[in-house]
Amino acid sequence: MSKRLLKTGLAVAITATSGHGFASGFALNEQSISGMGTSFAGRSSSAEDASTVFGNPAGMARLKREEVYVGAAVIHAQSDISRASANAGPATLSGSNDGDMVPSTGVPMGYYVKPLDDKVAFGLGIYVPFGLMTDYESNFQGRYHADKSYVRVITVQPTLSYRFNDKLSVGFGPTFNHIEGELTSSVLNPTSLGSNDGKVKVKGDDTAVGFNLGVLYEFTPGTRAGITYHSRVKYELEGDTRVSGHGALAAIAGKYDANLGLTTPESVDMSITHQLTDALTLYAGSTWTRWSRFKEIRVENDSAALPVIVEEQNWHDTWAHAVGLSYRLNPQWTLRTGIAVDQSPTNNVDRSARVPSGDRTIFSVGAGWSPNQDMTIDVAYSYLQEESVDVNQQSSTRGDYRARYKNSAHGLGASLSYRF
Repeated sequence: MSKRLLKTGLAVAITATSGHGFASGFALNEQSISGMGTSFAGRSSSAEDASTVFGNPAGMARLKREEVYVGAAVIHAQSDISRASANAGPATLSGSNDGDMVPSTGVPMGYYVKPLDDKVAFGLGIYVPFGLMTDYESNFQGRYHADKSYVRVITVQPTLSYRFNDKLSVGFGPTFNHIEGELTSSVLNPTSLGSNDGKVKVKGDDTAVGFNLGVLYEFTPGTRAGITYHSRVKYELEGDTRVSGHGALAAIAGKYDANLGLTTPESVDMSITHQLTDALTLYAGSTWTRWSRFKEIRVENDSAALPVIVEEQNWHDTWAHAVGLSYRLNPQWTLRTGIAVDQSPTNNVDRSARVPSGDRTIFSVGAGWSPNQDMTIDVAYSYLQEESVDVNQQSSTRGDYRARYKNSAHGLGASLSYRF
């Protein structure tokens, strides 16, 4: 029975795909602070600073001067867990449900754009498109279904754009992506339910290549539309699995080579930017993400004691929609606001304590200050509120865990743009 428990525990340990950032699944939206102020409503059409390298590489053709952009966002998430219960057969499993499992997380970004002539521009971006960090308390009641998770993707994107005429421009850039993760889970000890837990710790990393492609069309000097395609990226994480435990679990304690296939999904971002007056600009956009690629977790271990492990996920594709406004008070100050709605890719049947997310609404405000023509400082604040969702996990080897989750998050960002 101990081997069976460990197999299931390991599968749970690597199901680390929940995110408490400001995008669905484990995607992050924080690649632009100016965009954050409008809830990213005009991400593929605004092209107002060097962060367009990510938002729409075609937008680099609109930038007339060499520009450096550096910024960071901090995300602080909170979860309220209620109606919690856990059991293994007739035995009740005790534990706490603090809900304080997401530490404050920083998301950095940096971009550089240089016009090469009137038609061609070169850009370089470094950003974090996917990531999460969750760490439940050691005595969490659902610890056999979720414990600690850390996953991060860092992307480097060299980019070129070309402007065909006053209206149409395109951009393309390969992405070089490095993923790393460290994930742990508790394992129920069959000889002492609820005590002397075992532990499974999985570490791995990989580097893979994708691409971003964008098109920008300017109908008039005050109205433009853009579409950006971010490709899927297929990883084969290689690392090790460490198992520890007492009693029946001691027989399989040790370190094993492991590998995990993971594909981050492609997405299509579409938006329009329309200048209503000399001071007021409207942004509206939608993003489709192909989360249905994430159907299962499959782990292969270099050990007869740990064969292939499969756990169903069955995520579905999602849509996010946003609308925003910016108001130019004077040449120095611009104010921004926006609201977005974002679907969760999880379903009611397979939702786990690692992925306790529901559909979300995001409200944002921001401001840009340009003390001169060479420099702009942007700040933004976002508040995220999710609908309440139920987790109902049942397992003959890990016990059952039921709870209701209600999540929220605060985001604060700042960036500096300097033009030469």
